[in-house]
Formats: sequence, C-alpha cells, structure tokens
Amino acid sequence: MQNILVTGGAGFIGSNLALTLQEQFPHAWMVVVDDFRSGSFLNLRGFRGDVVAADVSRLDWREQFKGRQFDAIFHLASITDTTIHDQCLQVHDNVEGFRRLLEFAAPTKCPVVYASSAATYGMAGGRMQEDQPPAPANVYAFSKVQLDNLARRHSQDDPAWRIVGLRYFNVYGPRETHKKAAASMIYQLYLQMQAGRRPRVFFHGEQKRDFVYVKDVVAMTIQARLSPRSQVYNCGSGQPVSFNEVIQALNHGLGTRLEPDYFENPYQSFYQNHTEADMTRAHSDLGFQPQFSPASGIADYLKTLTSNT
Repeated sequence: MQNILVTGGAGFIGSNLALTLQEQFPHAWMVVVDDFRSGSFLNLRGFRGDVVAADVSRLDWREQFKGRQFDAIFHLASITDTTIHDQCLQVHDNVEGFRRLLEFAAPTKCPVVYASSAATYGMAGGRMQEDQPPAPANVYAFSKVQLDNLARRHSQDDPAWRIVGLRYFNVYGPRETHKKAAASMIYQLYLQMQAGRRPRVFFHGEQKRDFVYVKDVVAMTIQARLSPRSQVYNCGSGQPVSFNEVIQALNHGLGTRLEPDYFENPYQSFYQNHTEADMTRAHSDLGFQPQFSPASGIADYLKTLTSNT
C-alpha cells in the first residue's frame, strides 16, 4: 500500500491503527482525518503523515484530496459516546460520514474497512454470530446498523468492490486514557486498584465480556482489507472472561491482593450477563487468530500503564 487513509485516527483504536500502519508501510503516504471531538492529538505523537482536522460527515472529499487515489481506507470516525441523546446528530454524523466516504471511494473501488460494532446485537447475550438479526438498543448501535446496510447495498451493486465491516467487541489497551469514563472496564478497574482501592463490580462478578486487546483489533483491521469479498466480521477474542477473572489478572500484574467490592446492579432487568464473539467467519475467511488471551493482553497492557506512572 502506497496511499492510506484513516478516519478517526486520533481516537483510541484509530491512533493505534495509524501508528501500526506507519510502521508496517514506512514509505506509504498516510492521511488521518479527525475532528478531535473524541480523539486527542496526544495519541498521534510520533505520527509522520498528514492530518486533516475535519468532520467526515461535512467534508468535501473530492475537493480535499483533488484526485488523490488511496489503496485502502480505514473508516473509524464516529460519535461513540452512547450518552449523547441527540438522535439526529448521532445518526447524521455517523451515517452521512460513511455515505460521503463511500461516494468518494466508489469511482476507484478502493477497499474500505469500517468500524461496525457488537452493539448492533443489542441486549442478546451469549455467543453472537454475524447472521443473527440486529437489535440495536440505543441510537449509536442503530447508526452502526445503518452503516452495515449501506455497505451491503453498495457491495450488492458492485460485487467486485470490497467493503468490510468489523463488529468490535470490548476493546481495551493503550491510548484509551483520554476517553476517561468511557474507557474500558479493564482500565477503570486498573485505576481503582492502582490507587489502592477495592475494585467495584456488580454482584457476584461473574458477568462475562469478550474483552479484546487493541493490538489484536489493529491486526484484524489491517488483515480485513484482504477479505475475499465484502462482508461483516466479528472482532473479539472469542474468549469471554468474568470481571472476577479480570480482577485476578490485574492483581497478579500489580502485585496486589485487593478483593472485589460487590454492589447491587440497578440495571439487572436489561443488563447483559454474557457477550461472546463467534470468530468462525474471521478464522475461515481471513485466517485471523487473536494473539492475545485475556490474561496475556492485560499483562501487556499493564506494562504500558505502569511505565507511564
């Protein structure tokens, strides 16, 4: 790849992706597009490419790039804050940004890899498969379903054009600290325990999540551009772990023995007790196998966190 575009490249996953692409393709011309609403310039320290500060849903793509052709576009720009209740804003920015990008990429049929979300599965628990009907429980998830719909329509119109969606599960890892309260549960528990406080989780800590390390997410995102066809894939570890197991791994890495501080779950009637990515399709189509188990991912993450404290 000689020309690479990453939208949302100042965000958590986007910055990890941009910097990894820069390392793997050192001679490529790289562009990050980000409006910095939920990203941070600090995440792009060391980035040597071009940065366009713009909202992808309002950007004039053809005017901005004036005939420049890309070999791959990775679209991660999105309003990801599920506490934003302005439905028009959330749907407009997420959907129209993707629509404009596809219109820009269509003439050259540039491969597009975009961020969908496990949130499209809604409140259904257990093992989640890509073919099950979407059931979005909030407007963010609804907007991601619309991205999947747009991608499917374009790929049906032109089967030779590869448009690949990745349903990210519970991603954690370096460069998420700017998200503060929206950062991963693993990071939230780390902050409590690093400060010497007992980690707070709902009774009895046996709820399970498919936590996936950002390094595996980046590897699969880059691999997805080589998908044999347009498709949507789960992007998780495939190994759900309980909050108790996360606390155990954090205690091991921090050298602490802090017991969980259990409290009642006020959301019990609509709380997911188990999420798990079925990774069969990613294995068969992409040959992708996560390299980090939950325990090894947490251990690797702690090296970064403790080296910065």
